[in-house]
Amino acid sequence: MKTLQNLTGGVWGDSLGDALLDVVNPATEEVVARLPGGCRADVDRAVEAAVKAQPAWAALPLAERVARVTAWADAVAGHADELAELECREMGKPVGVGRVFIDGAVAGLKASAAQALSYGFEENIGRPDGSCTKVLRHPLGATAVITPWNFPVAMVLGALGPLLAAGNTVVVKPSERSPLSAVRLFELLGLPPGVVNLVLGDARAGAPLAEHPDIRLVHFTGSVGAGRKVGAGTGGLLRRAVLELGGKDPVVVDAGVDPVETAAAVAFGAFINTGQICTSMERVYVHQDIAEEFVEALVEAAGTYTAGDGHDEGVMMGPLSDARQRDTVRRHVAEAVARGATVRAGGVEPDGKGFFYPATVLTGVDESMSVMTEETFGPLAPVVVVPSFEEGLERASRSRFGLAATVYTRDPAHVAAAARMPVGVVWINQWQGGGPERLYEPAGDSGMGATGSTAAYDAATRPASVHIAAGTAS
Repeated sequence: MKTLQNLTGGVWGDSLGDALLDVVNPATEEVVARLPGGCRADVDRAVEAAVKAQPAWAALPLAERVARVTAWADAVAGHADELAELECREMGKPVGVGRVFIDGAVAGLKASAAQALSYGFEENIGRPDGSCTKVLRHPLGATAVITPWNFPVAMVLGALGPLLAAGNTVVVKPSERSPLSAVRLFELLGLPPGVVNLVLGDARAGAPLAEHPDIRLVHFTGSVGAGRKVGAGTGGLLRRAVLELGGKDPVVVDAGVDPVETAAAVAFGAFINTGQICTSMERVYVHQDIAEEFVEALVEAAGTYTAGDGHDEGVMMGPLSDARQRDTVRRHVAEAVARGATVRAGGVEPDGKGFFYPATVLTGVDESMSVMTEETFGPLAPVVVVPSFEEGLERASRSRFGLAATVYTRDPAHVAAAARMPVGVVWINQWQGGGPERLYEPAGDSGMGATGSTAAYDAATRPASVHIAAGTAS
């Protein structure tokens, strides 16, 4: 049984702690590897390596840093199939689905690193009296990236591009539930020792990393509860945090759209990756004028999302990540049915090994049910019929979460109204749209800290001004 190691200062080595954790294939329930549980000593060692490496990395010309990050992206692209297979083994994602997201993440890494070449790291502002001010953006130093289990490759690549290109070094702690692909990702590194370090483990590694006094920024993606602890810790240290937390993302389907075509799009947004995406469609509000046809089409579409081992061809949905995740889905469905909801598709777990749950459509739901208020993170599409677009939009906006929302409409006035929803991202007549220019900050309990585009570089740097008197030699 392979035991995974940490990467510290360019050297792979065993943890200084004694605890070991199992990596379980959720399709077979077999243990496929072991990893260290983590400890403060592992974190201290990794942070020390990152602090030591940072000045030399920041001193490299910007174009060289960008070129080195881009070369790493190319190496990852060459091993995308292997990485997708590892993701399937550790968290169940179908290989084909994993490959699509990894390819997208590689493209995003290249684009975000290239953006450094046009970012304003130095701005000169002259005055009529001959004096001037230089506004400089300095790297922060050693930073931390703590990633979730559902996108172990994409989340790391998405966070690291701006941090590295801006001249920071990084300590990464992936989820203990999906470390295999992260380890392979860093085996492909071509960066100087200590620029990127990997610490494995659960909260025994995550908590000391988030609270380390030498870490200048924590980029955390995960649950609301854990995010609150990270934010409290960084706040106490007067350090920065970028927190992307849970979501309960709504969909509003207006009258006038094609109900069958829209139902197919909603099925994809609800069921792809077995609903285990922060921006999965978890609440559906459909106009009564097209509700019957929409629900029938959604039920039919749900039947096409076959669940099984993601290594098998034709499988559209893998298992849920583990028994805990399946228990959450099971609880939400059972509670909704007990309160009067109707299961229109799915809802019955298959026999045998693996943490599988079918694509499920519920009707007759309301906001008194957990399936409409708590993040499910599973293949559920609960549908509410509303008498008007306005009511659908109002109910969709009534949530403690504010990550993203999707609206299907052909009415320009309704598009304008949707743009004011209290979320970080609004997609109109599509889902997961946008490119490197996308910039957003989650609202409510979904997190804090703007990210994407230039905001990622703003977060990765510290602005300082240098005022130079007239007549000073430069």
